Amino acid sequence: MQAERALENPNGRWHRLSEWAERMAGNVFIWPAVLVVLFLSIFPLIISLYLSLSRFKFVKGGFEIKFVGLANYAKLLFGSERTHFLGLLATPSPLGWLVLAVVAAFLLRSLVRYARRETRSLGGLVGRILSAAILSFGVWLLVCTLSKGGRPGTLVVTLIYVFVGIIVQYLLGLGLAVLTTQQLPGRRFFRVVFLLPMMITPVGVAYVFRMLTDTDKGPFRPIWQAMGLGLFSWVNDPWGARAAVMIGDIWQWTPFMFIVLLAALEGQSVELIEAALVDGANRWQIFWSITLPQILPVSTTLILIRMIEAFKIVDLPNVLTNGGPGTATESLTLQAYISWRSLDLGGSAAIAYLLLLMVTFIGMAYVNLIRSRVAEGG
Repeated sequence: MQAERALENPNGRWHRLSEWAERMAGNVFIWPAVLVVLFLSIFPLIISLYLSLSRFKFVKGGFEIKFVGLANYAKLLFGSERTHFLGLLATPSPLGWLVLAVVAAFLLRSLVRYARRETRSLGGLVGRILSAAILSFGVWLLVCTLSKGGRPGTLVVTLIYVFVGIIVQYLLGLGLAVLTTQQLPGRRFFRVVFLLPMMITPVGVAYVFRMLTDTDKGPFRPIWQAMGLGLFSWVNDPWGARAAVMIGDIWQWTPFMFIVLLAALEGQSVELIEAALVDGANRWQIFWSITLPQILPVSTTLILIRMIEAFKIVDLPNVLTNGGPGTATESLTLQAYISWRSLDLGGSAAIAYLLLLMVTFIGMAYVNLIRSRVAEGG
């Protein structure tokens, strides 16, 4: 028996060794790729964070990086770049005060409702108070800079680009998707046509709209002249230039919304719609009560993805208006790029980190809002 065990043990040890080698083989092949990805993603974050707390300048024989703490952030929020970043504040109009009062009442009501819950927690309450304070500051900044005598900074301009663009893109994309799911002649042709703007690079879209908005030399010059607008350039007006940027962005990204929503509409349950028709429901009732809830998960994810991407808008304002007139159309990303181009690497990194914090906060608030709505609906 002992001789048989001695013969079996080497085989058992070899079997266990081979199993361990198989398990380790996966780690050996995966970990190098993981380490490379971590290095390429985390290392730049650490370096840029250090740069945002430093001042970079060239000196004889090389360059010098001097640690200055939060000076770059203070310059943006309270110093020489405050008007550029936050904008020029003005006294709110009566409508602005009304908006502030409505938002404050809504946030206070939400906090009171959460405080009365049986499942409330101290961390959740503190988080909601902090979120309410940040949201109140954002609304106050919007109202003050958009009032008469004020001027929005790059922070407010970016928020306008993001939220106005996403709302219009989603509504247009959903409308086009609904139309192309109907039994209309030529719907397959228009499905392809609606996707064409997405195939053009952002720089190409910017140059296209740069020509279209040039009423003196562009291809639509005869039309503008016939309308008496031959010597008018709408990109010389701050809001006209912002509208041009938003129209170009909407034209480029609506196909993205369209194609995803089209797939969601075509994947919905037909049995529920047929049952609703048999019960006498009209098209609007079917869309509101059946179609919209079915595409809601896709819509929330789609809006989140598009929102994260929209905060990085830089090509259109850079090529179309060069951030002008003045700094009227500058986004946060374009401001960071201009600061980097002028070798203010610390200021550029500070803008980028403030943008990162804002996108993270808005994204988390959006996800938590959707999650709470779904939980209440359930």
